[in-house]
Amino acid sequence: MADPGSFSGKIDADDMKKKKKGKGKNQRKVPLLKLFAFADSYDYILMAIGSVGACVHGASVPVFFIFFGKLINVIGMAYLFPKEASHRVAKYSLDFVYLSVAILFSSWTEVACWMHTGERQAAKMRMAYLRSMLNQDISVFDTEASTGEVIAAITSDILVVQDALSEKVGNFIHYISRFLAGFIIGFARVWQITLVTLSIVPLIAIAGGLYAWVATGLIARVRKSYVKAGEIAEEVKRSWQNLTNSKFRTKDSDLSLILCDPQVIGNVRTVQAFAAEERAVRSYKTALMNTYKYGKKGGLAKGLGLGSMHCVLFLSWALLVWFTSIVVHKNISNGGESFTTMLNVVIAGLSLGQAAPDITAFIRAKAAAYPIFEMIERDNLSRKSSKTGRKLDKIEGHLQFQNVSFSYPSRPDVVIFNKLCLDIAPGKILALVGGSGSGKSTVISLIERFYEPLSGAILLDGHDTRELDLKWQRQQIGLVNQEPALFATSIRENILYGKEDAAVEEITRAAKLSEALSFINNLPDRFETQVGERGIQLSGGQKQRIAISRAILKNPSILLLDEATSALDSESEKSVQEALDRVMVGRTTVIVAHRLSTIRNADVIAVVQEGRIVETGNYEELISNPGSAYSSLIQLQEAGSLQRHPSLGPSLGRPPSIRYSRELSRTTTSFGASFRSDKDSVGRLGADGGENVKAQRVSSRRLYSMVGSDLVYGVVGTICAFIAGAQMPLFALGVSQALVAYYMDWETTRHESLVHAIEHLCFGIMGERLTLRVREKMFSAILRNEIAWFDDTNNTSSMLSSRLESDATLLRTIVVDRTTILLQNVGLVVASFIIAFILNWRITLVVLATYPLVISGHISEKLFMQGYGGNLSKTYLKANMLAGEAVGNIRTVAAFCGEEKILDLYASELVEPSKRSFARGQIAGIFYGISQFFIFSSYGLALWYGSVLMGKELASFKSVMKSFMVLIVTALAMGETLAMAPDLLKGNQMVASVFDVMDRKTEVVGDVGEDLAAVEGTIELRGIKFSYPSRPEVVIFKDFNLKVRAGQSVALVGQSGSGKSSVISLILRFYDPTAGKVMIDGKDIKKLKLKSLRKHIGLVQQEPALFATSIYENIVYGKEGCSEAEVIEASKLANAHSFISSLPEGYSTKVGERGVQLSGGQRQRVAIARAILKNPEILLLDEATSALDVEAERVVQHALDRLMKNRTTVMVAHRLSTIKHADQISVLQDGKIIEQGTHSSLIESKSGAYYKLINIQQQQQR
Repeated sequence: MADPGSFSGKIDADDMKKKKKGKGKNQRKVPLLKLFAFADSYDYILMAIGSVGACVHGASVPVFFIFFGKLINVIGMAYLFPKEASHRVAKYSLDFVYLSVAILFSSWTEVACWMHTGERQAAKMRMAYLRSMLNQDISVFDTEASTGEVIAAITSDILVVQDALSEKVGNFIHYISRFLAGFIIGFARVWQITLVTLSIVPLIAIAGGLYAWVATGLIARVRKSYVKAGEIAEEVKRSWQNLTNSKFRTKDSDLSLILCDPQVIGNVRTVQAFAAEERAVRSYKTALMNTYKYGKKGGLAKGLGLGSMHCVLFLSWALLVWFTSIVVHKNISNGGESFTTMLNVVIAGLSLGQAAPDITAFIRAKAAAYPIFEMIERDNLSRKSSKTGRKLDKIEGHLQFQNVSFSYPSRPDVVIFNKLCLDIAPGKILALVGGSGSGKSTVISLIERFYEPLSGAILLDGHDTRELDLKWQRQQIGLVNQEPALFATSIRENILYGKEDAAVEEITRAAKLSEALSFINNLPDRFETQVGERGIQLSGGQKQRIAISRAILKNPSILLLDEATSALDSESEKSVQEALDRVMVGRTTVIVAHRLSTIRNADVIAVVQEGRIVETGNYEELISNPGSAYSSLIQLQEAGSLQRHPSLGPSLGRPPSIRYSRELSRTTTSFGASFRSDKDSVGRLGADGGENVKAQRVSSRRLYSMVGSDLVYGVVGTICAFIAGAQMPLFALGVSQALVAYYMDWETTRHESLVHAIEHLCFGIMGERLTLRVREKMFSAILRNEIAWFDDTNNTSSMLSSRLESDATLLRTIVVDRTTILLQNVGLVVASFIIAFILNWRITLVVLATYPLVISGHISEKLFMQGYGGNLSKTYLKANMLAGEAVGNIRTVAAFCGEEKILDLYASELVEPSKRSFARGQIAGIFYGISQFFIFSSYGLALWYGSVLMGKELASFKSVMKSFMVLIVTALAMGETLAMAPDLLKGNQMVASVFDVMDRKTEVVGDVGEDLAAVEGTIELRGIKFSYPSRPEVVIFKDFNLKVRAGQSVALVGQSGSGKSSVISLILRFYDPTAGKVMIDGKDIKKLKLKSLRKHIGLVQQEPALFATSIYENIVYGKEGCSEAEVIEASKLANAHSFISSLPEGYSTKVGERGVQLSGGQRQRVAIARAILKNPEILLLDEATSALDVEAERVVQHALDRLMKNRTTVMVAHRLSTIKHADQISVLQDGKIIEQGTHSSLIESKSGAYYKLINIQQQQQR
């Protein structure tokens, strides 16, 4: 078992344990310099150039005040020497223009270089994180990591780090250089004033630091709540045991664990089938309430912190104005020099406060980077990524298990093997048979080295596998699982996972051998057909054949087959089995099987019971002993078959299987010939309201309508923001008036702190409530969509989870955070211009005339960032989807050594953002520089014009200085707003996608119509014409008719892709037919309320969808408010109670992501218990017993037989023996019913399709 706490570098095991427990008081973080760990020489050059630009940009403000001081003296002397003064004023004003040019280029360099290097370093961090995740032991994914966690890290955490690495570093250096330059110049000019100011700086720093410390702790808590919503649910769950007397009773809200993870969207069919959308939304909202609580405190902390900082600053100004007046009166320095030194030094000190948000960003990044670096630095990385292991020159394929003891890391107290011994001769076929959960699939996991034994050794050709190079070893092994994991790309790319450099002929040959070529060639895009997320666009049999093609292409020395033909119809199975028989010749092969007759030709059959090999031998040897364990299994199976097939002799039940492969495919139905290519999906974007390439701009009214219910907070916050903004020009007026007198008083500063506290508390509450509301509405809107919407490649579970993670936060930034800044600045600008117009309307008009130039630079940057940000975010969504899919299918990736292929694909997805980031940085930098150029140039113009007015006696020195001081404060505030533009505006297009999701009208309208109170259960499909929305030109049904009478059971049989599962999808109204009607009790289901309809229907699928919570919670998903006794009774009927009770935690046992902690048969029984608990009038069974062993299948089939009594039942089956007792059997072919009748009547027709299917299956058993 891998040690979960073994890390290198700065992160140790204790940290890990504390993190997992969630009890650590201190937020763990990485050192600041470590954030730059992925910088290369080019990045260092960029950072150096960007830093020089930032230093020049920062130092330009103190230099500006040198010019300003000289101008004040010249203007002050203007009455005595008007002509000479005018010439000198013009000269100094021109210096302002030169300075503006320097600011333009330095700010451009600062922003462009830092944004580009930030993007580059973040891309490398993403690559390293994904590489590390793909190289982790499989046990990590059982116990620690989940797909949701990976998506959160790549979507949120790395973006936080990227933000800190880019503009924020430039801003910080800029402010620090301003601070240092200001004090150096101050000491050089009037050291007395500078010294007094220096004594005040620690107070400013303490106020800012206190705010940052409090706020960061709250930020960390909010981040923890959002990044892993499942962890919140775990905390909620820990409390339920204290709230109830039951051993495993839980509240409905505790299902938040399931409903905050991407798998709830991935399992949307199960959620909708159980009409559980409202429960899902309620639970999701409960899980998010923690973030609201912390966000509220964060708003108050921010307000008090900023208020305290302003309080200290205003008091400092008061002291300095008084002290400066003394310096001037004692002729230590002149008024202009003293006053500008004071301004210079205070603004330099103020730059520390302005750097506080950047420091906060660094602290946030240090906290967000911790889990990323923690994963990257794990010690066990070396076992997979290092090349130290041996590579054998020749491989025979001799496998030996020597005294192997093993327990899964997630359940160390449950022993799977205790000194297991097993010998598999080279080139021979070993078949493992036994009950569900007996350990058969664990043998395959150990051969693949997904886990290592706790003791003993596994030898390959006499060499301990732990000493072999892991990737080399896996390259020698081919694997086919019962439930194949496909990736959301083309059929060709999926097959190429077997051999990356395979020629077209090799791919075609592999597809032909696996019986896949015929159906692939029937598709419009053939090998380029997109299979959808987890292969959702293919039927079960088609997916299986693609997986077999992949394994054949690999041409391995060792072949591992886990029910490789289980999902195929009888005819395809026969062909594929023959192909596999040919492939197995000369290769060491391990087969896991429940259906015993499929492994008659195996060289050795090993019977596994409770982790022990109880019998070995070939088929003849084992069957010759009537008392053997193998004979007992055969007798059980034949008894079941004969009971159902007396007319045909020995036959087979549906082959059950424990699924070794734990990456459970998303709950699916067979989609027949429903396929979609990229160009099809692009064509649908505008039509279905999904992501538009050209997203509509969201109006301000629409944005602010989202906070309508928080109007009280908004009004109070707005009033306080206006007051806070207006205080600055009033303060500037006071400072200019106080050139000779002390002006400030304590009341002003005390009110400043209070106003900021109220303002930020109100906007903090409003922001958190908005985030909560948007996430809840988006989640609800997502679940409201019809199933066809989820088939779109733009709406995969990974992409939607990524958007839930980021879009609501972005909306909060734009609506609330931007509002706070804008309202403050509106108050500031309004007050400034009123005061300035009163003082001197002429100079005010001239300055006002320069503002369009200032604002135009800002608007240009805004427009660019709006158009650019949306495209960039869409590119990242594709990369995020790829990462989520790779981790979700980690066993398949590992088995086919596909790590490098995934990383190459991921790297290619990051190329476009990298290119765009360079252009983005350049354009953002140049426009920011231009806006800064206009601001500083306007200063020179205003002072020059002031001197002209004084020369013409149209203004006094006093009015010019007061107007200028008020307007300079306004311009500085506008400059700060512009500096925040990249943060506030780059995601504006993404915000439109929030409303795209919320406004989309679902094609299957479910909240209108008649309530279905009582149901008899008569189902009729009349004149049905149907094509999947993603492939409208491929017709599934054309004038399809089927009637199922109330209480009757109908079995649908036929080849894979014939349309059987489409019938189930139509009855559940996952899709609507393009023509015709689906009726229940004579009522068109389109006219019924959707949830009302689905509450009367129970569904059990071939691939059961379980959520990452306890067994108990998965079962109660079938019925809200059920009792403990009902749950136990349902479990007993499903033959699940015995295995659940034998687990250490019983019904409280966590099943893991997608049920990873249970065997295939155990998962299926939990799903059946869930359906039994629902007690529906209509039952839909899609290979409901397919994953069960012989004994369990017999018991569960009896339970289902009891359940089916007096219920309308529609069964989909490949194994015909399971449906003999159906009242009616319908044989489907190419979307038509070609035969219909009872088993006995159909079997009489020797030329009929049903008889042929039965005959093929019977021949396979001989």
